[in-house]
Amino acid sequence: MNKDLEVSPPDSLIRYESPVFVGEGSSADMGATAQSANKGQSQIDEILNSILPPREWAEYNKGTFMQYTSKDPATRLDVITLQEEMDAKLMDRQARETGICPVREDLYSQAFDELVRQVTINCPERGLLLLRVRDEIKMTIDAYKTLYDSSVTFGVRKQLQAESGMQQMEDQTAALQNSKAELENHVLELRNKVEVIEKRESERRALEEKKRKEEVEFLKYQAQHLDTFLKSIGGK
Repeated sequence: MNKDLEVSPPDSLIRYESPVFVGEGSSADMGATAQSANKGQSQIDEILNSILPPREWAEYNKGTFMQYTSKDPATRLDVITLQEEMDAKLMDRQARETGICPVREDLYSQAFDELVRQVTINCPERGLLLLRVRDEIKMTIDAYKTLYDSSVTFGVRKQLQAESGMQQMEDQTAALQNSKAELENHVLELRNKVEVIEKRESERRALEEKKRKEEVEFLKYQAQHLDTFLKSIGGK
């Protein structure tokens, strides 16, 4: 047997019977062995094995083993022990108390399966009903996981799209800012030109006003002298 096939059975809150050696054959041989071992089982055993199938594992140089769930009824002490073991494993594996935590989800799932096992032994119908509840809960959780993965993918895609367009927006913003600066400089130049033109026009108007005043004063002076001259002529 290949050493890579060595797998130890994981520790679980579900109570199992002692491991059964099923040989070193293929998966088909193991299935035939398991089928022959199940021939004498009662209806409760068959229902319990359909709800909680037996687990299989291979050990290096030892062969393949199979382990069925325990058929022993649970006592009040077993339930208390189950709670204590679950609390201890939650602490040992450092499960989160709130939020998404695969460790806490796995341990609570094991505890629920153990409760299903205990109930099925006493009442198979009640166990089958709990099986439907368990499967519905798993489907609901899977749906939420799918929705969460889709939302994360959608968010990442939108973020990538935003980041891909960010450079274009930055370039466009920089171009607009440069255009704004050029227009502001052009406006400043036009204002300076307007101020120069207004100043020149004001100086020109002042100069023309001064010339007109001088011409008026000169004409008044000439009129006064002409009037004086005419008076002097008329007096003679």
